[in-house]
Amino acid sequence: MMSKSFLIVLSTAALVSGCATLTNDAHVPISLSFSDGSSGSCTLANKRMQLDVEVPGTAMVRRSDDVLRINCETENGDRASGSIESTLGGKIVASAVFLDFGIVDAITDKHRDYAPSYVIPVKKKKKKEDAE
Repeated sequence: MMSKSFLIVLSTAALVSGCATLTNDAHVPISLSFSDGSSGSCTLANKRMQLDVEVPGTAMVRRSDDVLRINCETENGDRASGSIESTLGGKIVASAVFLDFGIVDAITDKHRDYAPSYVIPVKKKKKKEDAE
């Protein structure tokens, strides 16, 4: 017959080892705007998604371990582009302390973060009058 203390230890071990993954959402909000204050549209892409969004605005972007590529066109026809680096989130350390060592989150990229806001640099087109 098993002792009561052995059952408690066994139950605690089962609970602790059962789920050590992070609770991060798969998507992160990013607020986007153009440096000249204009409006327009952008295509955001990383290896996990591609999304067309209106700027200024906030987009829900899928977390990934690669850069978020941004290609845009303003309402004036100016082209703009940029990228946001993906960084390691602080919660990955907490996940590594538990028994999964962050493996689940490394597979799903839920431990990665993008900057919460980004200003997309816009270079104005030179007008014909300015060029002459």
